[in-house]
Amino acid sequence: MKAVAVAKYIKGSPQKARLVVDLIRGRNASEALQILAVSRKRAAKPIETTLRSAIANAEQKADQINISVDVDSLVVSKASVDLGPTKFRRRVRPAPMGRAYRERRWQSHITIEVESKTEE
Repeated sequence: MKAVAVAKYIKGSPQKARLVVDLIRGRNASEALQILAVSRKRAAKPIETTLRSAIANAEQKADQINISVDVDSLVVSKASVDLGPTKFRRRVRPAPMGRAYRERRWQSHITIEVESKTEE
């Protein structure tokens, strides 16, 4: 059984969030939660809440079709971070040769899919 959770408009650049998502992809769900709990990256917190949401979605989906799903048997099958809208702020930063760059505020969309190893 598959279950998906999506978190949109998360503060932080997708490049930095992908570093954290790469750590949990393909791992057991409980092991992935432990990795995220000890990670010192800022993106680990919203990724952890998204993973917990995916686990809860799997449990709810299993209850609807009268199947028992074990949380320990769930695996993070797919995890991706996409670029959300980028805000260009009114502030400027110095750039080479007398130019000025606008500051950017990056946002990202996190998608996590969990799948049970054993079908019951």
